[in-house]
Amino acid sequence: MHHSCATFRCQLDKAASTYAVRVAPNKGKIVTQSDIAITPVSTKSDREEFVDFGFRINAGDPNYVPNLRSEELGKFTPGKNPFFEHARCQLFLARRDGAVVGRISAHIDELALAQPPEQGMGPGTGFWGAMETEDVEVAKLLIATAEDWLRGQAMTRVLAPMNLSYWEEPGLLVKGHDHPPMYMMGHQAARYQPWIEGAGYGLAKRLYTYDIDITREYPPLIQRIITSGEKNARIRIREVSLKHFEREVGIICHILNEAWSDNWGFVPFTPSEIAYTAKTLKPLVKPDLIRIAEYDGEPVAFMMTLPDLNQVLKRANRPSGKPSLLGWAKILLWLQRPKPADMRVPLMGVLKKLQSSRLASQLAFMMIEYIRRAAITRYGGKRGEIGWILEDNQGMVAIAEAIDSKINKQYNIYEKGL
Repeated sequence: MHHSCATFRCQLDKAASTYAVRVAPNKGKIVTQSDIAITPVSTKSDREEFVDFGFRINAGDPNYVPNLRSEELGKFTPGKNPFFEHARCQLFLARRDGAVVGRISAHIDELALAQPPEQGMGPGTGFWGAMETEDVEVAKLLIATAEDWLRGQAMTRVLAPMNLSYWEEPGLLVKGHDHPPMYMMGHQAARYQPWIEGAGYGLAKRLYTYDIDITREYPPLIQRIITSGEKNARIRIREVSLKHFEREVGIICHILNEAWSDNWGFVPFTPSEIAYTAKTLKPLVKPDLIRIAEYDGEPVAFMMTLPDLNQVLKRANRPSGKPSLLGWAKILLWLQRPKPADMRVPLMGVLKKLQSSRLASQLAFMMIEYIRRAAITRYGGKRGEIGWILEDNQGMVAIAEAIDSKINKQYNIYEKGL
């Protein structure tokens, strides 16, 4: 995990040069049904149409928050998103009379294929995601096209939707459409659930996010656990150091991969993905919102909290994902001093050797409390969101419930035999 920036850059450059041989060859044929034609994305302009359609179809949803267009293009571009270093992907567009009326991605992750089947992935498992359309017939044809592509790649099972990887936007929003998502969480229209289930998909796993009023102190029992930990000289809860940012990223990702390795759906986070994500998120990183817990000097746990960029994107971004000059100014000013800012906890981990111990929950509560204090006093935060969390991750569910947080969104991951 402790690679140099030069090594990371080299890996990213290598990904761009080797993509042509790693991606599945574009043998997709035009699929037609009545007046609908589905074609594989094969050019830069096709990819731009794919991304722009996602913005356009969601523009009327009052709770949709457009990402920056440049980030969305980067997500689906080989050589920019290091997911493509270990994945084969084909994007498809549906057109009616030449106008785009739908889109979908079909992809295979080599790292997911190598995981134990009992953990949800494994040999023969492919994915589709990023589906957008307003027409149920188009949806049926898009899903069938993605399934056919996966069969052609010798896949025998599909998990969906995945946009694109386990670490990006997994699952379909099925509860919580009435409020905007926080940064890096998906937001899909309610119409998709019956369409996907109607195509023969069954529930594989539920993912939850938990909402909490961070202005309220935690229950007395939690406060006692925190106070006890503060008296333990073997425990140190520290802020991350921006001066040693690369070192800190390496520590966090080592704990993350080790702590999550037995979780359902786990796929390793690669060095290139670590570098890419760290670079993307660095403008949002505030040292007092990301904590590393040390025990006898060894880093054993971490908690990452990010100011909710979606709060400013909703105000300053355009539906097209391309802010005006004034919009950019608002975004950049907010990044320098994100206040007021609600908070999202996207990642948290404790080394496996401690996960069944009381120390694990004590470290978690201490990190949560220190970050809560900073979020209120320095950033004017009022609300926090923890997640996503797997429905059967008993340790994290127990922590979320102990601090009086409540489920505010549910995402379903579906499966189907091919």
